Amino acid sequence: MNKAELIAKISDDTDITKTQVNAVLDSFVDAVTKTLKGGDKVTLVGFGTFSVSKRLARNGRNPQTGEIIKIKAKKVAKFKAGKELSARI
Repeated sequence: MNKAELIAKISDDTDITKTQVNAVLDSFVDAVTKTLKGGDKVTLVGFGTFSVSKRLARNGRNPQTGEIIKIKAKKVAKFKAGKELSARI
């Protein structure tokens, strides 16, 4: 399911216009992004938790040449499904 399909599904289920659903979804994504960027986590009880994890620097290998390359450390977004979501799947 992509963003357009999700917007259409929510719009059909709630009788809210697609434009309004799009604005709400964009606001949600923006709020989660800003919170994670600030170093906090977002917990939606029954759904799951969005958090930030640090990935350490490491060595990798170029598959074409076999040359060893250095991969920089970085922060990555992580999602852990909640108990209720896991049970429903």
